Amino acid sequence: MSQAMDFSAELLSPQATRIVDAAVICIGRVGLAKTTLDDVAREAGCARATVYRCFPNKQQLLSALVAREVGSLRDAVVGAAASTDTLGDAITAVITTAVGVLRGHVALAFVSAHEPELLLPFLAFEQEDAVLRTASALVAPAFARFLNDVDATRLGEWVARIALSYLCSPSESFDIGDAAHVRALVDDFVLPGFVKSEGVSR
Repeated sequence: MSQAMDFSAELLSPQATRIVDAAVICIGRVGLAKTTLDDVAREAGCARATVYRCFPNKQQLLSALVAREVGSLRDAVVGAAASTDTLGDAITAVITTAVGVLRGHVALAFVSAHEPELLLPFLAFEQEDAVLRTASALVAPAFARFLNDVDATRLGEWVARIALSYLCSPSESFDIGDAAHVRALVDDFVLPGFVKSEGVSR
């Protein structure tokens, strides 16, 4: 069994940040396979040598991009949950915020629509397990005010599985990005299993 993917990364320098921003734009425009470091340099308005100083190859650039975007997603969902007062509201905020970020990501949208074969390896078997373990660990802090560490991690995995399922296979009758739809699902199927301790508000 492979280990959970490590999305930790050091804070990017301003130059590296500009290059990663440019990479997101390029991938959103022509896709991952066709994006080159030369394209990124032109988009970032810098010399090719500058890109290579920050990222010696395309894979290192992509790794930095993924790490930054996952970190931004984590900050968004944890921040959304922080403004809620109940576990049900926190779960709903986490799911709808995550879905909004993912649906609005131009690079991810292009790859999902035109290069799905690049994503499929991460959505099956051990790779999927690694993605879900990472996602649950990232989301769990959003529920730390309401649950113990074990239950927060379990809930984080449930959130990741549900969001991934509905994003990959949309339903005609249920919108995973709609707060009312999500809250009804949470009330019916999630809270009864997680709200056990006296004093935990639904």
